[in-house]
Amino acid sequence: MQQYVRKGLVVAAAVIMAGAGYGALAQGGAQMPPVNEAPNPYQTVENYFKLPEGRPWGSTSAVDVDKDGRTIWVAERCGANSCWDATKGEMSASDPLLKFDASGKLLLSTGKGMMVFPHGIHVDRDGNIWVTDGQDNLPRRRPGQAASGPMPATVIGHQVHKFSPDGKHLMSLGKPGGNQPGQPADPGSLYEPNDVITYPNGDILVAEGHGNAPPSTARLVRFDKNGKFLREFGKMGTGTDGEFMQPHGLAFDSRGRLFVADRNNNRIQVLDAETYKTLDTWYQFSRLSGIYIDKNDMIYGADSESGSVNPPHGAWRRGIRIGSAKDGKVIAFIEDPTSVGETLTMVDGKPVMKKADGSPGARGTLAAEGVVVDAAGNVYGAEVGPKAVKKYVKK
Repeated sequence: MQQYVRKGLVVAAAVIMAGAGYGALAQGGAQMPPVNEAPNPYQTVENYFKLPEGRPWGSTSAVDVDKDGRTIWVAERCGANSCWDATKGEMSASDPLLKFDASGKLLLSTGKGMMVFPHGIHVDRDGNIWVTDGQDNLPRRRPGQAASGPMPATVIGHQVHKFSPDGKHLMSLGKPGGNQPGQPADPGSLYEPNDVITYPNGDILVAEGHGNAPPSTARLVRFDKNGKFLREFGKMGTGTDGEFMQPHGLAFDSRGRLFVADRNNNRIQVLDAETYKTLDTWYQFSRLSGIYIDKNDMIYGADSESGSVNPPHGAWRRGIRIGSAKDGKVIAFIEDPTSVGETLTMVDGKPVMKKADGSPGARGTLAAEGVVVDAAGNVYGAEVGPKAVKKYVKK
């Protein structure tokens, strides 16, 4: 039995950085030592955002800041992990899209009955809000079996929805229900869209594919500002040119480069935003579910799965890594408390996570999956497993 303790690996990382420089480490590939030891200059504020009495938080991966730099938009899953109740065959009566002021007060809610699985969110330059819906309300399929259950009266899911700043629905991308397995695929429709972002000219880019095998895909889908399909790029794979495994988050830096959180490949792919040619591949931000780049070119990367969902990547602690989009250096780390003290142990050739007392490590999607920072420098993490949105302020 072989054990890898995270702190020891970080010492090795420090030695490599000192000898080879951070750029060389960033190119070290999937085998690079974990980057865990950056300081945490933040303190956590829990229960900051207030929902109406009796309205619980649901799983939340979508959070963004309004163009005013203060107001926060959240898309959550109707007090559960889905807005569709399959046992009852009905949509939730709750609004999944929520707007909060800088004090955490709820200002607006909308979107009832429109989304099954709110997943990614983006506020564009005009203050419009875009939300991806990553599932549907069709009868569920078990592996190797036909779908079971009645058809819903209205098919919902696998779309991207645009809302005005005051919460009015403006447009949807793709067909309701999306490109279902076993049916001819429309390139302008979607299946498991993860995130969305808009270009300066209004074009829309969607990152699609939430699994690691068909029927999931792994592509970037581009539309014009009116929702007309323009082109697609990428396929499922581990190569560094045009291949992704769960392209889970999107961001632009000040130079116009496109950063893709290529989650299941445990890396960021830095692309030319027009040709999608790979410009760089970064591993030092870990296994990112969410990515945000602020006006100062600081990257905020949310790792919610290392060790708990993906044991082979367990030497990397979960949390939010903060660093520069200019040189790739990680300078701060808001660590997931459940990640502290965990170790990666190889048992019969298989990775197993354990806590300090020898008990099994944490399981599931933990810490922030979505991340954003406001104009004052406060960080917000949207959490799926804990069903919360946490605020992090400078100490």
